[in-house]
Amino acid sequence: MPVFDDTAFALLAGLLGLTVGSFLNVVIHRLPRMMEAQWAAQAAEIEGREAPPAEPYDLLRPGSRCPACAAPIAARHNVPVLSYLALRGRCARCAAPISPRYPLVEALTGVLSAWTALHLGWGPAGAAALVLVWYLVALGFIDADTTLLPDSMTLPLLWMGLLLNLRGVFVPLPEAVIGACAGYLSLWLIYWAFKLSTGREGMGYGDFKLLAALGAWLGWKSLLPIVLLSSLAGAVIGSALILLARRGRNVPMPFGPYLAIAGFLTLLYGRPLLGAFALA
Repeated sequence: MPVFDDTAFALLAGLLGLTVGSFLNVVIHRLPRMMEAQWAAQAAEIEGREAPPAEPYDLLRPGSRCPACAAPIAARHNVPVLSYLALRGRCARCAAPISPRYPLVEALTGVLSAWTALHLGWGPAGAAALVLVWYLVALGFIDADTTLLPDSMTLPLLWMGLLLNLRGVFVPLPEAVIGACAGYLSLWLIYWAFKLSTGREGMGYGDFKLLAALGAWLGWKSLLPIVLLSSLAGAVIGSALILLARRGRNVPMPFGPYLAIAGFLTLLYGRPLLGAFALA
């Protein structure tokens, strides 16, 4: 008998997702800056210089502060979504506006978590899928902001997929291993074909690793739907940005968010998608 029925699991996952979404805001904001600090320290070491002293800065330190007045954010003002609404989107101390992106990430993570739990139900696949969804949310926003997909996230995600599929949680292990290899190599080949024909880089190595991770979780049969769906999403959203936001055609467009969207859809609706491609 299951510990939770599907509705209870979805409700619990949604509430947990709101809390995780609050932490993902920290990851999205701080991880790229932590990487930049690490690169600067490595550059200083190579050049024989001492890196300038810096205060501890990681995912836990310092505590959350208002970017305008540096006032610490009290726990009662850090409740996902509700605090933003209660404060009307402004700092409790200086009334500086708070970016609506913060409650958006929290609400999105909560909704996607509940949706995933309701679709997959309570069990190893449902619980593991929540972790994958949280990673995809963070990676999608980081790439959208910085055009970076950190190895510190994509590589553990790949290994998690392979380890889960040791027991066939999503697909048999051979399909997962082939999925990881084929996911990386397929985009690597596209990258070099584009670069050799145009002299320009069409995507980054982080995209290869993210698709490899999705292949490790969902198997090699999922790769074609993921690539096609991500390309379709990129074409539609990219065209909208060019037309509505007047974004230049030469401005680099991150591919990670579209891989994340496609990976999420394939996670939940993989069987119908594979059936459409006669791969099921």
